[in-house]
Amino acid sequence: MSAKPTIGHGRKAHDGLMRLHFLGAASTVTGSQFLLETDRAKILVDCGMFQGSPHEVMRNRVPFAYDPASIDALLLTHAHLDHCGLIPHLAAEGFHGPIYATRGTVELARLVLLDSAKLQEEFAQRHERFQQRHPGQAAREDRAEQKDLDAAVADARVPPGETGVPPGETGVPPGETGNPEEAVRSQPPHVTTALDAPLYDSADAERALALFRGVEYGAELDVAPGVRASFLDAGHILGSAMIRLSVWGSGPPRGISGTTVPELRGEAPRSLVFSGDLGRPDTPIIRDPTRLDNADYVVVESTYGGREHEPEGEAVRLLAEAVRLVADAKGVLLVPSFAIGRTQEVVWHLDRLIESGTIPMLPLYLDSPMASKATDIYRRYGDYYDEETRALVASGKAPLDYPGAHVTNDAADSRAIGASPRPHMIVASNGMLTGGRVLQHLRELVGDPATLLLFVGYQGEGTLGARLQGGAKQIRIDGETHDVHCRVRSIGGFSAHADESEILDWLRGFTAPKLARRVFIVHGDPAAQQALEPKIRALGLDTHVPRWREAVELD
Repeated sequence: MSAKPTIGHGRKAHDGLMRLHFLGAASTVTGSQFLLETDRAKILVDCGMFQGSPHEVMRNRVPFAYDPASIDALLLTHAHLDHCGLIPHLAAEGFHGPIYATRGTVELARLVLLDSAKLQEEFAQRHERFQQRHPGQAAREDRAEQKDLDAAVADARVPPGETGVPPGETGVPPGETGNPEEAVRSQPPHVTTALDAPLYDSADAERALALFRGVEYGAELDVAPGVRASFLDAGHILGSAMIRLSVWGSGPPRGISGTTVPELRGEAPRSLVFSGDLGRPDTPIIRDPTRLDNADYVVVESTYGGREHEPEGEAVRLLAEAVRLVADAKGVLLVPSFAIGRTQEVVWHLDRLIESGTIPMLPLYLDSPMASKATDIYRRYGDYYDEETRALVASGKAPLDYPGAHVTNDAADSRAIGASPRPHMIVASNGMLTGGRVLQHLRELVGDPATLLLFVGYQGEGTLGARLQGGAKQIRIDGETHDVHCRVRSIGGFSAHADESEILDWLRGFTAPKLARRVFIVHGDPAAQQALEPKIRALGLDTHVPRWREAVELD
C-alpha cells in the first residue's frame, strides 16, 4: 500500500485518492509532521522541529517535501517545539493559510516560537564570533555540517527500503550506519549548542503567529474543501489535542450553502484520528485524554512502547526521597524539565509535599523564563483543569506555585544560582539536555558528588540526557570534556506520555463497534515501536510503522 515519498508541487492526487505522507516523527520521536493529500486539499498536521542528536537536528534544514504555498491549512496538536517549531520556517517559505489550534495552544505556541527564534539568533551571533576568533576550525566545522546536510537531503530523496547506491556498494563512510534512524541513536554523549544561520528569526515568528486561529475543544470546523476537523483533549499539556478528521473525496456536491463542507452525494466521509502526544489518565492539573472510537485510520504515538510508568504514588515517593537526600548531603537537586508541562507538574507535586510536611522546604530556583510565562498561561485556563485542581483553586490554594520560589528572568540571575547557599533545588529547561540554561548548571555540577541529577521525563535516543541516564562516565558540552561524578536518577511516573498499557487501552476504542482499517505507529524510537506493534495487532488491528518521508495511499 506504500507509495514513493514524492509530493507534486501544486499537483493534486487523482480523483478519489487520499494519501498520507509521514514527514517527521517516523522511527524517531521528534519532528512531528504529517501531510494529508486529497484531490481537493492538502492539510498539514503539525510542523515540528527534529530535536536530539546533531544528525537528527540536521533534518530541520532539509527542504520541505512540498510547496508550502500549496498547503490549505495546518492543524496543530500542541505547543511543544517538536510539533510546532518549524511553523515560522514554513511561513517564510510561502505558507499563508490558517493554522488551527486550541486557544491554550495558540498562547503557548507564541511563547515557544518567539523563544525559539531568539535562541537561534543568539546562537548565530555566537557562531559568528567563533568564526572571527577561530576561522580555520570554524571552516572545518562548516564543511562537516554541509556534508551532514547533503547526507540528510539524500536520505530524504531515497524511498524507504532503498539504499540509493549501486549494488555491491554500501555508500556509507566508515563508522557510519547508512540508516538515518540508527545514526541518530548511535550519537556519542556530546551536545553542541551553537548553530549556523537561523532557520528563522523573530520577525518570521511574528508573521507566522498572525496565521493562528484559536478553536474550542469539541467544535467541528471546516478547514479545507472536503475536510472537517475537531480537536479533542489529549491530556498531554495545557491545550493539547488529538485531532479527528472527516474527509470527503471528489464528486458532485449536494449544494449545501454557507461554510459547511459540501458532503458528496452518496459518499460517507473517511475518518482519521491523530493522537498527537497522548497523555495519561489521573495526572495533575489537566483533564484526562479523550476516549475515541469509530475511525478508519489512526495515527498513534509510541514513545513509551514496551515500557510501563511507575504508579503516581511511587513517583511522588521517589521525588520526596530525592529532595531529602539532597537536604541531608547539603547538595543540589538539578531537575532538567521542559518549560511547558513537566515544570508545572513537578512544582504541583513539590507544593503538595511541602503542604503535607513530607519534605523540607528547600529553596527552589525556577531557571526558565519560558516556564514562568507558561505557568502564567496555565493560570488563565482554569476551564482546562481537572476536578482536583479546580477544587484546590476554589479553596484559595495556589497549586501551580512553590512557596518562595526564586524565578530567574535574566542570564546574570541564572549564573548567580551557583553561588547560592546549599542545599537547594534547580528546575531548568530543557528536559533532554539538548540546550537551554540547564546546560550551564550541568557544566558546574556534573562533577559534584553532592549533586543529584533527576530526570522526570522522556530522554530521546542519542541525546545527552539519554547517555547520562544510561551511565555515561564522561560527557562533552560545547567541546569541553567533563567527568561525571554526580548521582543520576530517573522517575518515569511524571511523564506526560501514555505508557504502553495506556496506549493500548486508548486504542481499544477503535476495535468496536467499528474496527479501524489500519493503525500507523509514529512518535517512537524503533525499539519502542517494535515492542508495541505486536500488541496492537493482538487487539485485531492492522498496523504499519512508516519510515521518514514514506507516503501511504488510503482506501
